[in-house]
Amino acid sequence: MKVEFGWPCGPPLCTSLTNHPGLHEVRCNLIGRRIARVFFTVSGGNMVLLHGFVKKTRTTPAKELKLAEQRMKEHNRHG
Repeated sequence: MKVEFGWPCGPPLCTSLTNHPGLHEVRCNLIGRRIARVFFTVSGGNMVLLHGFVKKTRTTPAKELKLAEQRMKEHNRHG
């Protein structure tokens, strides 16, 4: 909600992924010391959620980024 109503907002809550143009990441801390990430893009003034997952490693797995990029491309084709 902070991202949706406070856009644009920056770190530590939200970051743009410089190696992935148009893709942004929301960082969420969950109970039990778990960490979640939600990837999104902005299209026509709307926040389009692309993919979310619970992080289990220090770095973001390439497959998670790839899925978000694929969904962003799909949205751009049909959006």
